[in-house]
Amino acid sequence: MIRKLGQRPRPCKGVLYTIRPGDTFYSIAQEILVPVEVLLAANPGVDPHNLRVGSQICLPRFDVPACPGGYIWVVEQGDTFYSIARQTNTSVEAIARANPQVNPNNIPLGTRLCIPG
Repeated sequence: MIRKLGQRPRPCKGVLYTIRPGDTFYSIAQEILVPVEVLLAANPGVDPHNLRVGSQICLPRFDVPACPGGYIWVVEQGDTFYSIARQTNTSVEAIARANPQVNPNNIPLGTRLCIPG
């Protein structure tokens, strides 16, 4: 990243990560279990299509939602509230109530959902 004289780098509210050969934002996001959108937001000005080996990006802290009596489900390709409800023997309504911050019509990959017990 090129900086103009006198410009300070944005502080990382997480952990600095050094890019390795083969890394992509998608692969990194999957490894640390955060949505790609969260990783992109933590690294403004970084071109995700032009990662350079040896450069550093910020891995944001991503809190797991509280899920008393239940467990966490990490959203994968093709998951919907309906498909998750069928696989976990619960209802779409119960998943929606436990995850009011999630838009059921647009669930980013890697989103952590609380599946009620």
